[in-house]
Amino acid sequence: MDTILIVDDNQAVCSALSLMLELNGFKTLTCFSPEEALGLVAEQEIALVIQDMNFTQDTTSGEEGKRLFYDIRACQPQLPIILLTAWTQLELAVELVKEGAADYMGKPWDDDKLLNSVNNLISLHALSRQNSQLARSEHQRMSAIKDADLCGIVFGSGAMQRCIDLALQIAKSDVSVLITGPNGAGKDKLADILHANSPLKHKPFIKVNIGALPMELLEAELFGAEAGAFTGANKARIGRFEAADGGTLFLDEIGNLPLSGQVKLLRVLQTGEFERLGSHQTRKVKVRVISATNADLAEDIASGRFREDLFYRLNVIELALPPLNQRQDDILPLVNHFIGQDFSLSKPTQQALVSYPWPGNVRELENACKRAVILAASPMLTMADFGLKPVNGLKPVSGLNPVSGAPSTSSVSAPSPVASQQAQEQRQKPRFAEQEVETDRAPTVDSASRGEPTGADIELALAEHNGVIARVAKSLGLSRQALYRRMEKFGIEK
Repeated sequence: MDTILIVDDNQAVCSALSLMLELNGFKTLTCFSPEEALGLVAEQEIALVIQDMNFTQDTTSGEEGKRLFYDIRACQPQLPIILLTAWTQLELAVELVKEGAADYMGKPWDDDKLLNSVNNLISLHALSRQNSQLARSEHQRMSAIKDADLCGIVFGSGAMQRCIDLALQIAKSDVSVLITGPNGAGKDKLADILHANSPLKHKPFIKVNIGALPMELLEAELFGAEAGAFTGANKARIGRFEAADGGTLFLDEIGNLPLSGQVKLLRVLQTGEFERLGSHQTRKVKVRVISATNADLAEDIASGRFREDLFYRLNVIELALPPLNQRQDDILPLVNHFIGQDFSLSKPTQQALVSYPWPGNVRELENACKRAVILAASPMLTMADFGLKPVNGLKPVSGLNPVSGAPSTSSVSAPSPVASQQAQEQRQKPRFAEQEVETDRAPTVDSASRGEPTGADIELALAEHNGVIARVAKSLGLSRQALYRRMEKFGIEK
């Protein structure tokens, strides 16, 4: 409940205002002198002040109220103040309103008008305080990021910002962190940030991709092995845990760890103790473990593929990294980073890049940018360089992934029955049938995978290449003669 301070030397005025405000859900405090008012403002949480302008009998100048107003302003600059007076002086009213007085009313007042002013001012004051708090928080956050080592990560989305903020917050502790998210989304970058901003940043940082290690050598890689422990082990070797002693160990694709390895890992996390393969000597290390997975570990636990007790040891804090299609504001900053300063993007290309779902996430985007830079005919990269079609009905060219050429797993809009039939017929043709039959097509890299351009495609390409027929034809995989015939067919003028 908001508290309103009423300052007036007339007790009847104080009582009338208190009654009206309390009937409308406010708490009130009353006092009869400027000195009392300043004491209450300093001690109490006041939402608004209603003050008289004259406190001494036979005084009508308003100077007392003016002094009180400035004194309150000095200690509470944002506190809304409504001035009440039976002796209206326009010049003084204008002066104080310019100095920040919220409202100026004469006595007797209109209850509805005063209540409306009180409600509006308290709401505005609450919003102002909230904005100030947010601004302070944002300033603190930006200061923390400015001083942090972000390991070269590029982002522009609020979702990624929240992930980084949380990573910086938990980096200072030594608890285990589980990073979840799809392949290629940047989980390893978050692990880099966690270590680089931790007290262990000058200690070893060892990365292990569990999925890339042979199952038969996994335990030896993690915990080490003595000479003769297995075929080919001619000498003793330390494992990754010993190598990371005193620092950080990043276990990527932790969901691929077999159950036998999970038991040993659980023991290390609990006690720091383990034995090398082929040894009975117990060794002890102190390691912070960061793990990452694209698997649904809850489902793996239910099916018996992952230990529940290990999950809770690894997942003290979870960093959930969204896929790239859920943080579209990251796409263009990443593209500009990958293509460098020698290349730029046309507006239609930017729209196509943002609209494409990128099932392979940042890794797929990076490969698409490498492809575009290699195939680019000019410093202005086009949709054709990336293997993308216009935004309306956007999908990879001929239904193929723009980077790998594999069938696309998603599209923005479902194809029409005619398009589906055409696509099926196209798939039944030999891979290079289009070049063999369509002799008027220019033999470009994409010509085998590009479908028949529509009128909209041609118009967009003309706009993108400023009407230069040679460039338009090349971008569409056509000869100039074939392009002219299609322009005539669709009624497109150059």
